[in-house]
Amino acid sequence: MYKQWQKTDPHAIEKASTCENLESMTDAFGHDFDLPANLSNIFVEFATSDGIAVDHPRMYGAKNLPGLFYYPKLLPASVQISLLDKLLHRDLSNPEHKTNLHLHYDLSYPPPTSYGSDGSTSFFDAFTDDVEHAPKELHAPLTTTKMLNRKLRWITLGGQYDWTNKVYPSGPPPPFPADIKQLVDKTFPMEAEAAIVNLYSPGDTLSVHRDVSEECAQPLVSISIGCDAVFIVALEDEEDDCINIAEPRSASTGLRSAVLRLRSGDAVLMSGESRYAWHGVPKVIAGTCPDWLQDWPAVGSEENVQRFKAYKGWMGGKRINLNVRQMFTAGHGDNVWDETHL
Repeated sequence: MYKQWQKTDPHAIEKASTCENLESMTDAFGHDFDLPANLSNIFVEFATSDGIAVDHPRMYGAKNLPGLFYYPKLLPASVQISLLDKLLHRDLSNPEHKTNLHLHYDLSYPPPTSYGSDGSTSFFDAFTDDVEHAPKELHAPLTTTKMLNRKLRWITLGGQYDWTNKVYPSGPPPPFPADIKQLVDKTFPMEAEAAIVNLYSPGDTLSVHRDVSEECAQPLVSISIGCDAVFIVALEDEEDDCINIAEPRSASTGLRSAVLRLRSGDAVLMSGESRYAWHGVPKVIAGTCPDWLQDWPAVGSEENVQRFKAYKGWMGGKRINLNVRQMFTAGHGDNVWDETHL
């Protein structure tokens, strides 16, 4: 199933009746649930805006995959930009948040001195472009430009997952960014304690896998920003090698599946039976980043436009995915998952 979607032409994906999105909802998703009544206030507080209109405050549940919920067009433009600013300027510049590059390079971080008018520094600042990050082994030296354009693949927040040993290290993790935690905790029925920020370019994929390292079965949430992606998720009722992607459920195959075309601002929540479902991203679709987002980070104030002009258009070829997990058992905090609220 994964390989077939990986090979599917983007034009065919546009017409595929088996790929769900807001414009082509079928019987596979239903049960239009309410989101938090104060969603606008949550977004205003996060993006420090005077007012934010919530376009489509809806969520849908997958009928054949209990616990899988789809939130189309959840995050307004200002919230998406604010989230990118926090993740890729502030949090990437914090050495406590490890990346895929730390195994192979000693990263040279922007100096903790004021550069922007808000006192911030960023890897996207012009003075970092030619900085070389020293390799630990036989790797070629890495400049910041190469790092941002292709080599940087993921950033961890909060619980620093060890991707080599597939475990969370012992000991207290770095604090999860408080403002992003508040956004997640208030919007979704979970507590943000660990996250991975995935950076994709068209042609990149995420292999089929399950997230099973957390100490609890509380939900995980995935937020998409930038280019569209095909997201597949499935549960197997019984062992069977025969898979039919044309049917969301087939008694003969024992496979229950859903395929979503995730767009910028969409979110997916995996809970209940679907918390440990197999899932992956077989395709990121080029040329699908929203027009208003393509020039990030050179957007917004005139200061930002000038400060980050060397990276104007960077987001036009990127998909950023924020995947947030709760590490510990219910009761670690106040926000405990209860499906009865839906």
